[in-house]
Amino acid sequence: MMLRPRQSLLVDRTLSALDAYGNTLAVAPTGSGKTIMLSAVAGRVLVEPDAKACILAHRTELTGQNRAKFERVNPGMSTSVFDANEKSWSGQATFAMVQTLSRLSHLEQMPTLDLLVIDEAHHSSSPSYRAVIDAVLARNPKAGICGLTATPNRGDGKGLRDVFSNVADQITLGEMIAAGHLVSPRTFVIDVGVQDALKNVRKTAMDFDMDEVASILDKRLITEAVIKHWKEKASSRKTIIFCSTVAHAQNVCDAFIDAGINSVLIHGELSDGDRKSRLAEYEHGRAQIVVNVAVLTEGYDYTPTSCVVLLRPSSYKSTFIQMVGRGLRTVDPEEFPGVIKSDCIVLDFGTASLMHGSLEQEVNLDGHLHDGEAPTKVCPDCGAIVPLACMECPLCGYVWERQPQDVDVLADFVMSEIDLLKRSNFRWCDLFGSDDALMATGFNAWGGIFFLNGRWHAVGGGQGMQTHLLAVGERTVCMAKADDWLNDHESADSAHKTRRWLNEPPTPKQLQYLPQALRADFGMTRYQASALLSFQFNKTSIQRLVMAANDSYREAA
Repeated sequence: MMLRPRQSLLVDRTLSALDAYGNTLAVAPTGSGKTIMLSAVAGRVLVEPDAKACILAHRTELTGQNRAKFERVNPGMSTSVFDANEKSWSGQATFAMVQTLSRLSHLEQMPTLDLLVIDEAHHSSSPSYRAVIDAVLARNPKAGICGLTATPNRGDGKGLRDVFSNVADQITLGEMIAAGHLVSPRTFVIDVGVQDALKNVRKTAMDFDMDEVASILDKRLITEAVIKHWKEKASSRKTIIFCSTVAHAQNVCDAFIDAGINSVLIHGELSDGDRKSRLAEYEHGRAQIVVNVAVLTEGYDYTPTSCVVLLRPSSYKSTFIQMVGRGLRTVDPEEFPGVIKSDCIVLDFGTASLMHGSLEQEVNLDGHLHDGEAPTKVCPDCGAIVPLACMECPLCGYVWERQPQDVDVLADFVMSEIDLLKRSNFRWCDLFGSDDALMATGFNAWGGIFFLNGRWHAVGGGQGMQTHLLAVGERTVCMAKADDWLNDHESADSAHKTRRWLNEPPTPKQLQYLPQALRADFGMTRYQASALLSFQFNKTSIQRLVMAANDSYREAA
């Protein structure tokens, strides 16, 4: 398995910061491959003789996921688990649950460590994490403390300075969107006449007073306006709606049902069984909308979701990012045939977008409260005041042209195709000089993107592997999926060997299998010949997948 170039850069910067400071924090959003990167950091430390590392998490499923990814990134390195069911330090890398390890009797059994990696590191200032950190440093004051998180700014405003003295690197959401690993949000801030009232809502220790928010937003006329705008802008989309209180959510859900739109309600007072059955109705049944109260903000990913409705403000940017993030994941076409997702519509009826502006986080290790409003701009057609990140006026529909100088705004992150191609570990070949079929190959696998009927299709295959449809839709997303397929199935060693072919002439055996017309191309390289042959040998399966996808999207439309 290989890392993306951007992942490798974060790993290098993290290791450099560990050498310089003894501790460091790296920030990377959901979908960036955080587990792969922490595995690579630990693996680089563990190449030293007799070195030991512990990877700390707070959920059982994370421990298992982290271990599996680590073994893929670092084949041959031994691993063990320290949790409620198994307590072993036998591996070079031990994957531990903080709830178990933080007990005094268990800390006394802990061996001397060279590295402690903390997943979801925004939890690291809590007492249980501090107990583990203090015990590690007591045994070895030179042990490295490395944290990775997607949300460094805690909801309670507390900083992480007491654990981490520096930030090694930050992968932004803008980078992820530009590289095709997430879809872009299209934000509409819709004033239904209550923005001034919402700005004056009292703040509590945790967030805005949601009962007060409900008294403003939970009104029939406002809910009718929400339904109207949703029908105009997102009526065909799977949608998550965030409300202020259970009563507010119930009223919104009932109103959508009365309007003929199948909807379900999720809140914290439901039993696990009821919650699962209602989510199943949203994910696999007839429900198009799930209305919730602070339940689906973190850790819930149903990738066909392509609309998020905010019927509540958020005093903390991290919560705002988490809510919008439910709609930014790309779609696996094999899991969801017929689903096309190129963006996520965000309908904000509160003040979250106005308060926080872009989805990017400014990391502050000292902690802070998120007061004040983000920059705004005035629509030149109707005079409406909208967030600086907004590219389409929600009142009159005026569209701002994207300007190169606006690269600090999430909606304006743009990466040219050539930049994306250059960032790959592999060379992508334009098979026929028409820019509608590109392929890259390794020793074990190949990936390609193909254009048909206005859409790009990513396909991947390899030795002894079934050919898979990886993505359908935007070129950037398809390129990212195909490139990740190659990274998953190739090693740095095989990529190095492949690069040797870049400028060598084709072999006689390759020429033998190439069509006659291509044999006369004296500028062709061994690598280009390999890409052409990979396409030729897999042409039937590629065409079958692309045509089937095209048919399924036509039926879905």
